[in-house]
Amino acid sequence: MQDNETMMFNLGKDNVNKAREVIMTVYQALKEKGYNPINQIVGYILSGDPTYITSHNNARSVIRRLERDELLEEIVRYYLEGK
Repeated sequence: MQDNETMMFNLGKDNVNKAREVIMTVYQALKEKGYNPINQIVGYILSGDPTYITSHNNARSVIRRLERDELLEEIVRYYLEGK
């Protein structure tokens, strides 16, 4: 591949649904514990440090089921497609 070619990145539909479910589960657990869910999830995605995510309702284990790029793709998709 040459430097000027665009690489393609595509997650399957199953991974999109899993990412959405993971994000919402973690969001709810963080909210229940009184954290700012957006700040905490951003901290996790940027750093990869799972301690940004509460262990409440097993959220820390849930978020680690997917790669951070899969979570980020779902967030970008939701934002850009307005769903």
